[in-house]
Amino acid sequence: MSYQAAHTLPFRVELIRQVRRKRTLIAYLFIVALPLIVAGAVKFGPSSDGGGDEFGGGGLDLIGLATHSAANFTATMFYFATGFVLITVVAIFCGDTVASEASWSTLRYLLASPVPRARLLRQKLLVGLTLSGGAVLLLPIASYIIGGITFGFGGLQTPLGATFSQGVGIQRIAIMTAFLALSLLFCAGLAFLMSVTTDAPLGAVGAAVGIVIISNILNAISALGSLRNWLPTHYAYAWLDALATEIDWSAMVRGASYSLIAFALCIGAATAKFARKDITS
Repeated sequence: MSYQAAHTLPFRVELIRQVRRKRTLIAYLFIVALPLIVAGAVKFGPSSDGGGDEFGGGGLDLIGLATHSAANFTATMFYFATGFVLITVVAIFCGDTVASEASWSTLRYLLASPVPRARLLRQKLLVGLTLSGGAVLLLPIASYIIGGITFGFGGLQTPLGATFSQGVGIQRIAIMTAFLALSLLFCAGLAFLMSVTTDAPLGAVGAAVGIVIISNILNAISALGSLRNWLPTHYAYAWLDALATEIDWSAMVRGASYSLIAFALCIGAATAKFARKDITS
């Protein structure tokens, strides 16, 4: 059979290869462990009365309603995971992908197979995004099941006092999940750019997470005023609007748009840099 560039580095082969790595298993186990730890701490903690209606003395805030139902517990897990956990997991999957090949000195052999550079980047990125999407999807599924077993499968009570049926609550969780996946594209693109820039996987992951954290710090500085609206991380918690009786889509649309634009710019820069990069490892 003649050589065809489109048949090199198949997606399925690369996906299976990455799934079998220990860091993938550890990342997914960590995602499942987070709601397990929180549910166990609330249910069996020394100040627990067997579940109760309070979580950290939260009153009518989102965290205070965590034990109301599986849907509320899932929303609370989103709140805990948005700022760091999911960012780190996405950075690992997208930042480790190319840099790890360079650190293992296998990148030049892949290109000598020969796998075209553009195809190698595309396959690596698709696999990284697939694993990242799996992690984002695993969080609400695991949280809902664990929350349901621990606190019951009920409706979604909002911090404003409204209560949605179980079906509507699941729909709102699906909206939150979709927005989170889109908002994390900025981190994915940034991590992938770092993965192309350096041959050190930890450096790529750490740089991506660090830049996102810096963006969050800048977003917290009120003196910057409206300039904060242009930060991709400014709308990280816009999914909270899905808890309103009537959803205001403006912040989620703006946040998703900014994230997609930042993602496209990062991937464009990564492609241009890798095309000119001298591969020595």
